Amino acid sequence: MLSARAAVRNLKEYHPPLGGRTGLRLDFNENTVGCSPRVLEALRKLDYEQLARYPEREPAEREAARFLGREAPEVLLTNGVDEAIHLLCETYLEPGEEVMVVVPTFSMYEIYAAATGARVVVVPAGQDFSFPTADVLAGIRERTRLIAVANPNNPTGTVASREDLLKIAAAAPDAAVLVDEAYFDFYGQSVLDAARDVPNLFVARTFSKAYGLAGLRIGVLAGAAEQMKMVRRVSSPYNVNGVALACLPAALADTEYVQKYAAEVRRGRERLEKELASLGLQFWPSQANFVLTRIGAESGRFVRAMRERGILVRDRSSDPGCQGCVRMTLGSAEQTERLIEALRAVIAELRSTGVSA
Repeated sequence: MLSARAAVRNLKEYHPPLGGRTGLRLDFNENTVGCSPRVLEALRKLDYEQLARYPEREPAEREAARFLGREAPEVLLTNGVDEAIHLLCETYLEPGEEVMVVVPTFSMYEIYAAATGARVVVVPAGQDFSFPTADVLAGIRERTRLIAVANPNNPTGTVASREDLLKIAAAAPDAAVLVDEAYFDFYGQSVLDAARDVPNLFVARTFSKAYGLAGLRIGVLAGAAEQMKMVRRVSSPYNVNGVALACLPAALADTEYVQKYAAEVRRGRERLEKELASLGLQFWPSQANFVLTRIGAESGRFVRAMRERGILVRDRSSDPGCQGCVRMTLGSAEQTERLIEALRAVIAELRSTGVSA
């Protein structure tokens, strides 16, 4: 009888609650106002021939490399950051080797790593979700082959310093060190410039967040050319669809659009954090396009009440250390005011019924 590998049979499943998302989408950290008009224009120019032929990745890849200040051999376009993670796991992990992740964090690091038969070593975040550099360094062993760090981290919005990330890469020369910079545009700090000189350092970026291209599924992985050559061996030559490849140059060209949106999000983030403080709610200062706050035992009720007011937010209670926590995405200034208005009303409602929130 046909049977899946043991690593797959034992794999925990990840089912994002994407169904029935009616309302203001502040639950999945997406761009809430849409992509650049230049991208829409590029879409309108697509013809039947472009859709009928196999996609050619290299021209858009060269554009992405120039945009990042890299050489083309140092860059690989991927089907979102998810594929970048998957490719690194397939390239460097053998069954029984170890992968280190700091939790809470993005679930797909653990899932893709465990699917290879590797052992996932979980390191809890420090106090107030601070990055536990000393614990990570102490956990590096001979069999450590991958260390994945989201920076800024999801769902907490906290960050690791550049110095600490490079210290970890230096301490684990036999491990691939992935710094996932999906939220870079809302933070502004990066280790990408070090990737050329640190051969085990990889940096991933996505165009799903600030660029508003989540539906096209496109990201980029950068690293030293000799290592990226190995990663390319396990990548399909057609891994990124032709529509995404046709739109990416237009998205990259409109830096003003992305910068304006990111700046508006940062202002909204500050506005929301001040409101949470005034309401007496615990939260963690964020460097991403979202804020994590602790509602308490009624977090599920809070999420439902916000939905009834047309605002979608995400209960993160199942994440390690996040019991009773809810993550709220920021968007335009108008959307942030809608969020805050609903937040005030729901918290007042919970407190009026004697619920601690």
